[in-house]
Amino acid sequence: MSGLVFDSIEKKFGDFTAVHETSLTIPNGKFVCLLGPSGCGKTTLLRMIAGLEDPTHGRILLEGNDVTRIPTHQRDFGMVFQNLALFPHLTVGENIAYPLRIRGGSKADCFKAVKRLLELVQLPDMADRPVAKLSGGQRQRVAIARALALEPKLFLLDEPLSALDAKLRESMQIELKQLQQKLGITTIVVTHDQREAMTMADLVVVMSQGKVHQVAPPVEIYRKPKDAFVADFIGMTNLITGRVNGADQIAVAGGVLLADDVPASGDVTISVRPENIRLAKDDGANSAGILTGTVSYIRDLGASIEFYLDVSGQQITAITTPSDRPDVTAGDRVSVSFPREACVVLGDA
Repeated sequence: MSGLVFDSIEKKFGDFTAVHETSLTIPNGKFVCLLGPSGCGKTTLLRMIAGLEDPTHGRILLEGNDVTRIPTHQRDFGMVFQNLALFPHLTVGENIAYPLRIRGGSKADCFKAVKRLLELVQLPDMADRPVAKLSGGQRQRVAIARALALEPKLFLLDEPLSALDAKLRESMQIELKQLQQKLGITTIVVTHDQREAMTMADLVVVMSQGKVHQVAPPVEIYRKPKDAFVADFIGMTNLITGRVNGADQIAVAGGVLLADDVPASGDVTISVRPENIRLAKDDGANSAGILTGTVSYIRDLGASIEFYLDVSGQQITAITTPSDRPDVTAGDRVSVSFPREACVVLGDA
């Protein structure tokens, strides 16, 4: 057995279940994002990994060894908190060297480690600078360097970039991913930012109300969401309700859509991403995969154009690029095409 394993892990606070029974495996060397809205249980799950919370039930195993009851300081895990928790009265080098000094490292070894780590996080020659004089991005790098000082088996980060401005946050996302690839260390990040997860993760664990909904690579999460929560939480989507009308057909108000993996019968919900929908002026044609609607509103964002449509009472959004913009205006009747491969039949949440 290898990697990090959650074996029926669960956490309750009194009568409240913060993390419902969860079993999953995180392979070695992967960058994993625990993604979900506030209060979904992702930070509680991370704190159980770190040993800051004891599970109510279940086990946590690392490389086949049960670490569930091992104290935090004996787990050899590096952790970066949302507030970074740097010592303001110490210099950059002293902050990074602190965990090494606690472990009894010599002055010479600490000096070498600080030099190496500052080069790793692209802050050379800043060992003597006071932490108070650093920018937000520089403080973030120092916190990362300190967490890596003891060469941890796991690198855990709890919304580490949330306090940064948007441009710096995106830059740090790329830097953090490149650093993880260079080190090959298993990294687990808590975030509520979908774009952040899509940018950095090898695997995304989507959570809601203490439950894991889907674990998959970012592209699969986006293109093949398991249920309506995942589809709606990750990016924009259209959730269309209908009823099974054949082996690959779903009857919706005003027509029929085609999809794969259609159940034998019953009501279903389909997810269709806005960029996969095609529009044209209504020519009166009626065929499977094409519905008729009315343009309610058009929003031109420069790089993309959003069309808000009323399709037989269902509100649909389509997105095109300026070069693919159809010759339609608000109030026009349009043909709305839903490619078969873009229609994803969702399971129960």
